Formats: sequence, C-alpha cells, structure tokens
Amino acid sequence: MTAPISINDIRCAYDKHTVIDNLSFVMNSGDICCLLGPSGCGKTTVLRAIAGFQALLKGEISVQGKLLSSPDHTTPPEKRKVGMVFQDYALFPHLSVCDNITFGLRHSDASQKERTCEEMLALVKLSGLGHRFPHELSGGQQQRVALARALAPEPDLLLLDEPFSSLDVDLRRSLALEVRAILKSRNISAIMVTHDQEEAFAVADRIGVINNGKIQQWDTPFNLYHEPATRFVADFIGQGVFLAGLAVSTHCVATELGEISGNRCYDWPPNSPIEVLLRPDDVIHDNDSQNRAEIVNKIFAGTSTLYTLRLPTGSLIESAFPSHHDYNIGESVGIRIEADHLIAFSKAGA
Repeated sequence: MTAPISINDIRCAYDKHTVIDNLSFVMNSGDICCLLGPSGCGKTTVLRAIAGFQALLKGEISVQGKLLSSPDHTTPPEKRKVGMVFQDYALFPHLSVCDNITFGLRHSDASQKERTCEEMLALVKLSGLGHRFPHELSGGQQQRVALARALAPEPDLLLLDEPFSSLDVDLRRSLALEVRAILKSRNISAIMVTHDQEEAFAVADRIGVINNGKIQQWDTPFNLYHEPATRFVADFIGQGVFLAGLAVSTHCVATELGEISGNRCYDWPPNSPIEVLLRPDDVIHDNDSQNRAEIVNKIFAGTSTLYTLRLPTGSLIESAFPSHHDYNIGESVGIRIEADHLIAFSKAGA
C-alpha cells in the first residue's frame, strides 16, 4: 500500500533563516496525524510546504507516490489534490454555504454540485443550511462549512491548520471528536497542526512533536506520554516535575521518596546523577506511607484536585488526588510512588 504522504529530509527557510531542517516522516493510509509543538517551532511551515505554499531548499514531499515538491520541482497547489482547512475558516462572505462548499468543483455541472453539497452538509450535520451565508452561522458551523469545502473535491490528503483555535473550549473538544469521526468514516488521511495537547490527543493516531524545526518524536499519544524519547518531549507533553536521584541500576533510581523503578532500561553508570519525571498520576495519596509532603497549592478540577506538594528537602512535586476529600494548604499528607513507566534522564550538566 502506498503511503499517502512521505516527507523526506526537507529544509525550509525564510530569507536566510532556516525554519525546518532534516525533517522526515511517513504516514499510513487513513491515518490522522498531528504536528504538535510550541509557537515558532516550524509546524505550520511544514503544512505550507505540503500544500505547496512554501518552497523546499532540500528534500522531497510525495503524496500517493507522486512527487509534489523538491528543490527543482513544485506542483502548483491547485493540482496537488490536497485539501486545506484554515484557522480563520477563510469562507467567502458573499457566497452562500452551498456555493462555498462547491467552490472548488469547477468541472462539475449544476446537478453534481447540488448532490455534493447535500452530501457534505449531511456529513457535517448542517443539512438545510445551504442557502445561508457565513455571517448567519456560528463559529462552529462556519468551521464545519470550511471542512465540507475541503472534503468536497475528494482530496488525497487533508491539512488542518489550528482548525479549532478560535472556538471556545467546550466547542473545541466536541468538534475535534466530530471531525475525527468524519475523517475516519471516509478513510481520509489528514495532518493537523496545533499547540494544544488535548486537541492532538483527541484527534490524532500519530503525533510528531516538533522543536526548533526538527521532529523530536513521531509516535502514538500513549507512547509520547509514557515513553518520551527526549527530555523536551517529556517536559512538553502532559504535566510533571523532575525529581533528583542517583542511578542504582539500568532501570532503578534512588530518590528521596525511595527507589523508583519501571519498564525502561537506561545505560547509566552506577551512582550517576539522574532526574526522574513524576507525573501527577504517579504520586498516590496514602495515609499509611512514611513519605510525607506539605500541601503548598491546590487546584480543584471536579473529579480530582491537583495538589502541589513540598517534600522535606524543599523539592516540589504534583499529585492529582480524588476530590472526595478536601485537604488544606499547609496540611501534611502521606504519599507513595506508582510509576510503572520510568521516565528519567541524566541530570543536565552532569
């Protein structure tokens, strides 16, 4: 089976400033992938290069086995069979919803356009609204129209550039899940760019974490959280605090909370300084534990409360306790560590 997209060792630059360098990944057919990273890391530049809006200084981009971009070849954007959903919807205000959806179907007759419009409206749950204009729709409805317009020409690949960033939080979550269901129902390959981890985890089968123009790790959401390949990924994905320790063995670190071991082996010399990442779900409330910590901050989150805890040495860690019991700042609580996945790195500068 031909991979729908192959990016091989690409480099992009603005003026003389390199934004992307030595970046590669391959997608499986029907996968929804995400490029995730902080602002300015280069993720949108990758999307623009795939769409044909950004030239390559090095490398190749292929879709369905067809070369689209290289330093000496660029297929025009309109001939790539690549759909695009923009952050700001980019709908034509003077056109109806149906005319927006069928805008890219220049070679279809009126009856074909009408059938496609009705099919797309049903797909994005906007049946009966084809006669309206964009300003008569809510933000969520406008984004659905933008999605329908991108899907109408049956692209080989769909690109989504921060598609939910202008919506409120609750709508972003629900629409993200709906978009995933729509794409999966039609077996459409897609790449989304976002800086929102929850969004990426909800939508993507695979995520590429980008920093400084390079992919740090290309993996499943589960592996990014539990098996981060670099310290940047470990720090960027999810919540957590690094706790100092010393290597006991290749899979065990001695810390002030006792020895912490897990499922990963490292090439550490004995007694070398190590930092272990403890996520809030690794730190369990246990009144019978000899390890005690002082509550210095708390954030109520409904089903749980996130506590910031100070250890006797002054180190700070975080833990999510069930919210049935409410502990006060200044109280001492017992804790134990349950870290099945050992996430640890040699101490910086050691």
